[in-house]
Amino acid sequence: MKSTRIVLASRPIGMPEQENFRTETVELESQPGSALLQTLYLSLDPYMRGRMSDLPSYAPPVEVGDVMCGGTVSRVLESTDPALQPDDIVLGYGGWQTHSVEPVASLRKLDPDAAPLTTALGVLGMPGLTAYTGLLTIGQPKPGETVVVAAATGPVGATVGQIAKIKGARAVGIAGGPEKVALLREHFGFDAAIDHRAPDFAEQLAAATPDGIDVYFENVGGPVFDAVLPRLNQFARIPVCGLIANYNATDLPPGPDRVPLLMSNILRKSLTVRGYIMTEFVDQAGAFYADAVPWIAEGKLKYLEDVVEGLDHAVEAFQGLLTGKNLGKLVIKVSD
Repeated sequence: MKSTRIVLASRPIGMPEQENFRTETVELESQPGSALLQTLYLSLDPYMRGRMSDLPSYAPPVEVGDVMCGGTVSRVLESTDPALQPDDIVLGYGGWQTHSVEPVASLRKLDPDAAPLTTALGVLGMPGLTAYTGLLTIGQPKPGETVVVAAATGPVGATVGQIAKIKGARAVGIAGGPEKVALLREHFGFDAAIDHRAPDFAEQLAAATPDGIDVYFENVGGPVFDAVLPRLNQFARIPVCGLIANYNATDLPPGPDRVPLLMSNILRKSLTVRGYIMTEFVDQAGAFYADAVPWIAEGKLKYLEDVVEGLDHAVEAFQGLLTGKNLGKLVIKVSD
């Protein structure tokens, strides 16, 4: 079996460009305890930008010449383990390629009748679990509190805001552009939504949070956090999930050193600032599925997907993800 795959050709400086990737075709061979898979859907996520760098991080980088990493929904073509049969659908980590060989032990069998297959990469997958665990374990929203979330139309942010409302809190979403702001109010049911590109963004945020901010779910950093910091209440909690505003930075941020101001706020307001990686809370997956599936069925937890046709559009789609062009969970449809 041959697989067409996209590999990392060189490490990007700033925004990843087409020349940082290379498409090639390779022969695949089955291994004992493995399955030969046909990729149906590929997830594109912001964390992939960090994996293109060789700077120290929570996970090893993709080596130059290796296939780009990524979660996948795939169809089993062949299996050397009786636990899987041909035509089974599985969640795996095949990366940016049309076919893969993966250990059966690392795959999770999906029920195509339980939910759309793409949800295993979004609201019922890694982004959903990331939102659930970070908000409830670190943010711990209480009824009547104000929860603010950045990148709020993304799969993590949208889930955070809706779970906050389910738990009785008030949800304020921050997004880029009028279309996304409207989605937050009309589709996801946020109590308030603000465009961070608006010239009076800080003033709008203050008006939307008259009682301050009790939980700030951080996905962005940069100027968005600058506007949030003075609005934080005593004992506010800040789950730090992502910092997409800085992912393509090649220089230190301009202006004066703001670390003393941040540390002063952390001290004076007794703030809890906790960075985390979803794998820290993987033991909560059972509780997440037990809650999320009924929430979706009841219409309490809605989702939005941006499906792009063709693996050959993966690089362009990923560039759009880093600049906020996608609406909802970004998925590449690789094959039928």
